[in-house]
Amino acid sequence: MLVERASSLASSASSQPWWRGAAIYQVYPRSFADTNGDGIGDLPGITQKLDHIANLGVDAVWLSPFFTSPMRDFGYDVADYCGVDPVFGTIADFDALVERAHSLGLKIIIDQVYSHSSDQHPWFQESRASRDNAKADWYVWADAKPDGSPPNNWQSVFGGPAWTWDGRRGQYYLHNFLTEQPDLNVHNPTVQDALLDAARFWLERGVDGFRVDAINFAMHDPELRDNPPAPPGGKRTRPFDFQQHVYNQSHPDIVTFVERLRALANGFGDRFMLAEVGGDHAIGEMHAFTVGDSRLNSAYGFDFLYADKLTPTLIAQVARDWPEDAGWPSWAFENHDAPRAISRWVDAQHRGTFARMKMLLLCALRGSIIIYQGEELGLPQVEVPFDRLQDPEAIANWPHTLSRDGARTPLPWSPGARNLGFSEGEPWLPIGGDHAALTVEAQERSTDSILSFTRACLAVRKSSVALRTGSMKVIEAGESLLVFERSASGERVRCTFNLSDREAPFAFAGKELIRAGHIDAKAIGPYSAIVEEIG
Repeated sequence: MLVERASSLASSASSQPWWRGAAIYQVYPRSFADTNGDGIGDLPGITQKLDHIANLGVDAVWLSPFFTSPMRDFGYDVADYCGVDPVFGTIADFDALVERAHSLGLKIIIDQVYSHSSDQHPWFQESRASRDNAKADWYVWADAKPDGSPPNNWQSVFGGPAWTWDGRRGQYYLHNFLTEQPDLNVHNPTVQDALLDAARFWLERGVDGFRVDAINFAMHDPELRDNPPAPPGGKRTRPFDFQQHVYNQSHPDIVTFVERLRALANGFGDRFMLAEVGGDHAIGEMHAFTVGDSRLNSAYGFDFLYADKLTPTLIAQVARDWPEDAGWPSWAFENHDAPRAISRWVDAQHRGTFARMKMLLLCALRGSIIIYQGEELGLPQVEVPFDRLQDPEAIANWPHTLSRDGARTPLPWSPGARNLGFSEGEPWLPIGGDHAALTVEAQERSTDSILSFTRACLAVRKSSVALRTGSMKVIEAGESLLVFERSASGERVRCTFNLSDREAPFAFAGKELIRAGHIDAKAIGPYSAIVEEIG
């Protein structure tokens, strides 16, 4: 049986691209590991700690931006698409990181930010200088209305109008995010060429794929029509929330640029193109960006990242949203833009049990999965006081904030070291007060730690063709219990999760592969789970 299963896995692996069903570990470079004592993580720090990531059993590392930037949005405001910001190191440091990762069997995925740049980028500096220079139409410019007001009613994600007046050109420029993040005019083929040249630069340096940031913001309505008002109801903490985002984003021509990007990547072999898509129409756009063989390989949205609660109904819905004839999905419960899931979804009393159940659920889902740094340790959200906030969105929307800083705090490495081993200097964000007991070193000493359980979950996923690439059928999605089956190549696996804080009825169905929490022949405990091989 073991020989047959190994043969089946080997056959399946050889017929599938490496990224299909892959586990990807997201590194937020500012907060991973600091080697020069300035309190900010750097590329050499990541290289030094790659063994930790490889030992988890993941397939790839996604690096959040490390590009040259004034850091108004901490790297998502790019001033040089082909440069490494000195705070993170040098291009030689990046090359060393890629070489070390590949030697450990890890792929490297990096962010690409195509919808906007920094206002300090030379492209924008030239574009704003006049209306007739070579890059005059590389950004989105528009005249004022007769009364001097902005061209339309579009609002910025970070608060206030999405238009800023520029006296040098005597026009407004569009910025869906910060004022310092002007929107590129990706309708312009020359702009597309420049972005693809930047992508080619990194592909030639050996990166294995891109996570494309906010791709549905890459093109706007050229007619600059007003967005309609949003229907009544729902949570509204920003002017952005009062509109339906019909015209400032999601233009249908985005797919033409996506196809050009995929064609470029295809020239470098088996590369992975992952789209980040948010908004009210995310599911339709994710399908559009990933359909067929000429667009991106996968997409992920915010189904879980902004969810207030993890429920069987939610899981069942996202499974229905990605039928087998759609593109390939990717899933994340946590990332740098959302509060830690363990703090959103469960009380402090149940965090340890819940963290294990949550990790097993992520590893059982159909699709590729993304684990955010610290998630393997069960880190809770850090309450960052207002005077220590760095995130412009958190500051602008205080106290109604997404608390992005609280999920970006430094990774704790050693309980006895200064700043828990992150840096010898003062960290750019405060260390979590309850993170000392959850450090990598402390959890390495225990076979019962969340870190050890994460490794076990990933090992089970990797050893099962059904879990890695198989189909998914929801059997039950009630108030407490979620039961689904994964199947491929003659292997069937049943996955049972109790997402409530009370016991639920249970009966064993097959050979146990892994469990989390308390389970007996009659009941499955609160926030407990089991994966069984049934065929």
